[in-house]
Amino acid sequence: MRDDTHISLAHGNGGRLMRELIAEVFARHLANPDLDVTADAVPLEMDSRRLMFTTDGFTVKPLEFPGGDIGALAVHGTCNDLAVAGATPRFLSLNAFIEEGLEIRRLDRFIASMAEAARELGVRIVTGDTKVVPRGEGSGLYLATSGLGVCTHERTLSIGSVKAGDAVLVSGPVGDHGTAVLLAREQFGLTGTLKSDVASVLPLTQALLRVKGLKFMRDPTRGGLASVAHEVARVARVTVRLRAEAVPVRNEVRSVCEMLGYDPYYLACEGRVVAFVTREDAAEALASWRRLADGREAAIVGHVESPGEPRVILETPLGGERFLEELEDDPLPRIC
Repeated sequence: MRDDTHISLAHGNGGRLMRELIAEVFARHLANPDLDVTADAVPLEMDSRRLMFTTDGFTVKPLEFPGGDIGALAVHGTCNDLAVAGATPRFLSLNAFIEEGLEIRRLDRFIASMAEAARELGVRIVTGDTKVVPRGEGSGLYLATSGLGVCTHERTLSIGSVKAGDAVLVSGPVGDHGTAVLLAREQFGLTGTLKSDVASVLPLTQALLRVKGLKFMRDPTRGGLASVAHEVARVARVTVRLRAEAVPVRNEVRSVCEMLGYDPYYLACEGRVVAFVTREDAAEALASWRRLADGREAAIVGHVESPGEPRVILETPLGGERFLEELEDDPLPRIC
């Protein structure tokens, strides 16, 4: 990023440019012992209770898409960050940035959707703020949320604990959300019945917390499965090897990617979990997921290899392999 002079959309895609922006601007100025730029949620100790805190922003376009809308997305996205950190979500805050001209009935529908998602999760939205920006400056509606969750266990999940031999699991098909949002834009003349996977991952994470060999979990939102693999490879100093034939991808997602030149491994999910588990406990972890409705299509999709140069390798169906490079350009902006 050192040669960049202006912010581009690629600085928000979850890839290299975003990582460098956070490190060279935000972390450089805001550094303190509690700041962790690699975590979706951070632990807070208070009165002997272990809490987890997270914050997120949502700028999806269009605001409504097959399977969800910005309201439900904000609740699930924030709560999922707490869930993969091992916490049970309890409280949320909400900041709404509304563009002048947004129809009040649409805003009412989005907030009702948010309230319904919160009720289903047993989460309360307890504070917030509202701002209105001039017409043309807000794409309708932006939402910013923060979440507080409670850990009811003693386990510590750490990206740095991932070691050679660990298995890589994904809880279901990848790329559904990114593809559904793309189809909703209708800018390529494509239509389909695919829906976003936006949903709570709490049942999935709570099931895996009972598996002794669990090392780390992440929800593959911006940058998808490939970006999670790169983050683990970089922090743990390992090679992550994925098998293309093992990664679940819906036919609709694969078809859209083939037509438009996208790669499903980089497309966002909003209701999936990527987990790293010891090889000995991988089968138990997989079985625990497949017993759940949202985990029936879970799969072991790869493994971790000996420390060395951090990289992500994809084994192709024909027996070859290719590097999955860290995301540079933003293939599908404004998806979460």
